[in-house]
Amino acid sequence: MMVSYILRKILYTLLVLLGVVVVTFFIRPPGDPARVLLGQRADSASVAALREQLGLDKPLPYQITTYMTSLAGGDLGRSIATNRPVAETIIERLPATALLAVTSIAIATLLGILLGVIAAWRPNTWIDTLTMSTSLLGISLPAFVVGLLLVLVFGVGLEWFPISGYVDRGAEHLVLPMITLAIRPLSIIARVTRSSMLDVLGQDYVRTAKAKGLSDATVFVKHALRNALNPVVTTVSAWFAGLLAGTYFVEFIFNWPGIGLAAFNAIEKLDYPMIQGTVLFTAIIFVTVNTLADILYGFIDPKVRLS
Repeated sequence: MMVSYILRKILYTLLVLLGVVVVTFFIRPPGDPARVLLGQRADSASVAALREQLGLDKPLPYQITTYMTSLAGGDLGRSIATNRPVAETIIERLPATALLAVTSIAIATLLGILLGVIAAWRPNTWIDTLTMSTSLLGISLPAFVVGLLLVLVFGVGLEWFPISGYVDRGAEHLVLPMITLAIRPLSIIARVTRSSMLDVLGQDYVRTAKAKGLSDATVFVKHALRNALNPVVTTVSAWFAGLLAGTYFVEFIFNWPGIGLAAFNAIEKLDYPMIQGTVLFTAIIFVTVNTLADILYGFIDPKVRLS
């Protein structure tokens, strides 16, 4: 049963990735990409040479086939702006993005589950109200707004933390972008944890455990929390995929040298091979992590496999 479930998920993932590859192929400047990239004053010979270099002079089916063949070999093309392989640039910038995403989701998960459990432990009290109100504010604020506020208050005003740079210059450079990324998932995880805990606490088996004389703490942690973590795992995995794949605005605000900043720079320069590469890599990470989360969810909850 589990093997069949995993195979279905892998097949679905491959079909989604195939669709993503087709979509990313058509990411290019409108009109004649070669003319757009070189400018309207470029001579015809230069435009023709660039079209040949990019394979734009070939029929569309040939271009798609060549694109997919190159992807199968790990070749994402070559950047027009830097003349470097796109894959090389992505691999070079991946550690910075991964560090930011992993630390952010770790903080968000630990604090989110803790706050959600505290709120569920004392529902409809001032603690619950304060926790949920704060989490609602965290959900409502976009990351770029949070980032700018943190820069103004803690970077420019109080001068506690640097407002740009990378961790190799000191861990303090990680604090503001990490908090910026963690605020929204932390708030969502807290609310999901609280809701799931309250739902589980109302189940018959929890009441049975209490009737057997088990302490409230034992019932709360051993019986309720474990079963309440299923939706939390899904939420965390989805947000981790999003953070790992798309820290674009935060990297831009804090000049963090990750994949997101590379994508922004590529958009400014109309470097469509780099745009294609970063979008495709982002989609692959997002789909793959979510698939792994679904498989993990199947191990945790057998009912998922049956459905």
